[in-house]
Amino acid sequence: MKPSVLFVCVHNAGRSQMAAAWLAHLSEDRIEVRSAGSAPAVGVHPVVIAAMKEVGIDIAGQVPKVLTYEAVEASDVCVTMGCGDACPVFPGKRYLDWSLDDPAGQGIEAVRVIRDQIRARVERLVGELLP
Repeated sequence: MKPSVLFVCVHNAGRSQMAAAWLAHLSEDRIEVRSAGSAPAVGVHPVVIAAMKEVGIDIAGQVPKVLTYEAVEASDVCVTMGCGDACPVFPGKRYLDWSLDDPAGQGIEAVRVIRDQIRARVERLVGELLP
């Protein structure tokens, strides 16, 4: 069975979308990927879409999703990114909290830094989850 990871941030419009896209790309779909937000935005931030497009990953079609108990329960690892206590805790799950700047309202230069920080963390996670 494939390991599964859920990325959670408040709006599911920046950090969690980048992390999910990186994980799908770097794991070559050998890890099930979910992302959600405790208070989802209407759409993914355009500057986040642009920053990911620069590295050849198209997330323009992604839509922010609301965080559900089912998504947490179905995931082996839950990675929160500045959403406080909004993520429900289930026994037996692994929880990580990644402290990253919010790309909302930032310029492309700042978002590139966040994108690259997320990639480095996702690469480590892939190394832990896949033998």
